[in-house]
Amino acid sequence: MTDPRIKQLAHNLIHFSLKLQKGEKVWISASNTGTPVLEALVEETYGVGAYPFIQMEDQRISAALMAGMTPELAGLMADFDVPKMEAMDAYIAIRGFDNAFESAGIPEERLNAYNAIYGKRVHMDVRIDHTNWVVLRWPTPAMAQQAGMSTAKFENFYFDVCNLDYGVMSRAMDPLCDLLNRTDRVRLVGPGTDLTFSIRGIGSVKCDGERNIPDGEVYTAPVRDSVNGTITFNTPSFVGGFRYENIWLTFKDGKIVDCGSNDTDRMNAYLDTDEGARYVGEFAIGVNPNINQSMGDTLFDEKIAGSIHFTPGNCYEDADNGNHSAIHWDLVLIQTPEYGGGEIYFDDVLVRKDGRFVLPELAALNPENLV
Repeated sequence: MTDPRIKQLAHNLIHFSLKLQKGEKVWISASNTGTPVLEALVEETYGVGAYPFIQMEDQRISAALMAGMTPELAGLMADFDVPKMEAMDAYIAIRGFDNAFESAGIPEERLNAYNAIYGKRVHMDVRIDHTNWVVLRWPTPAMAQQAGMSTAKFENFYFDVCNLDYGVMSRAMDPLCDLLNRTDRVRLVGPGTDLTFSIRGIGSVKCDGERNIPDGEVYTAPVRDSVNGTITFNTPSFVGGFRYENIWLTFKDGKIVDCGSNDTDRMNAYLDTDEGARYVGEFAIGVNPNINQSMGDTLFDEKIAGSIHFTPGNCYEDADNGNHSAIHWDLVLIQTPEYGGGEIYFDDVLVRKDGRFVLPELAALNPENLV
């Protein structure tokens, strides 16, 4: 018998996240997931009279493919998949993993070739702005291990987070969106961090279960050349099978002019993917009340209540600051007391301190009011 939590998740994805309609086509791309969730997604898709297209991948096979990747092959793959993505109305990516380091050892230029050509053409240029899409992880023992939990405890955590009542969260986000839309100057302060930038005229977008699962962020973007100062991140980030730690960035007039991590040379190579990779495409505030510690997975970490993330690389069309890149690297800073605290100021007014909103109109976004 299928776990009822899986059925609920599939129902939420098809009906709430994608709002899939009769006759629409949805590309479901799955890696290292069990069959029950795919069966449930197909059933829900057929239930609304839509058409599912399934792509099943395996992490080890994908790593083997990346090991021989060339710009020519990435271009050929994009030639096949761009028309397919253009024909879709919706897209679901559901990803599990057996080994977070499966891509370790693959040369950076191989991964960068895939991101810069296939990833940009299929996902950045077509999928993100021209389909309804949602991206999520799938709980595996390896993911539970990475989070420092038993498999059963992690599965309970996963479904609590992913099946949250996003309608309540969505309504609580509206005053924050309104405030962001009226804000010019932002300042972030904390250990190793003093960063300023403008968001004037960019606008804001609430992420309330329609794009990522788990969800729980409101994003905008800095005016491209307005970022100045230094920001130090206190969560790890996995890219290409490598775990970056102790990441910091220094900006001058919007551009990353200095940086560091546990592998600064590798990091610089990634930030040299293209010109836009050294500028920022997103600034976001995390508010999911059921996520309160880093597990080393950005899709979860960027939603942590009391966090922000700052993103070298591509901007989104609905919060467009003109920066374009093949990468979109969400880097997370948690500002709760357990992680060193910190403040956010909008136009010199304190908005959030140590992870808690201090303005009355934003109090509904504090964790105790969302659970």
